[in-house]
Amino acid sequence: MMNRRLKDAMNRQMNRELYSSYLYMSMGGYFESIHLKGFAHWMMAQVQEELLHALRIFDYMATRDARVEMQPIEAPPINWPSPQKVFEDVLSHERMVTSMINDLVRVARSERDEEAVNALQWFVNEQVEEEQHASEVLEKCRRAKDTQSQKALDDELYDRPWPGME
Repeated sequence: MMNRRLKDAMNRQMNRELYSSYLYMSMGGYFESIHLKGFAHWMMAQVQEELLHALRIFDYMATRDARVEMQPIEAPPINWPSPQKVFEDVLSHERMVTSMINDLVRVARSERDEEAVNALQWFVNEQVEEEQHASEVLEKCRRAKDTQSQKALDDELYDRPWPGME
């Protein structure tokens, strides 16, 4: 059974994963509004991935008989000045999530919950990938200065497979 401190921290992290999904959906809506379908597609794939992260925490808590306690999800921003700024925010957000996952691991360690530490290692590894992908797209945004390169990037991002479809 999971102790209260760790359970509360896991519930907070699940909320943050749901917020991440909500944030990326908002970003997808922004890209739809400026007719960048590939960028929007990339974000909607990210929405699905973040939902799967939240479900992974939910399932783990259920296996440990820890009560999931849903919390309100804050409203994300809805507008950005440019695609580049969106991906600057994505990278910043993923770095923040990495920090939160690391904090969660520290709680699990301090509570001497090795099962949780082991389960959270998946998230630690996942965050390396999340930051890498955000950084790569951000760099491509920075290089796409003209309409033709922006269109090429939009086409490239449209090819991103959705989670489970790789």
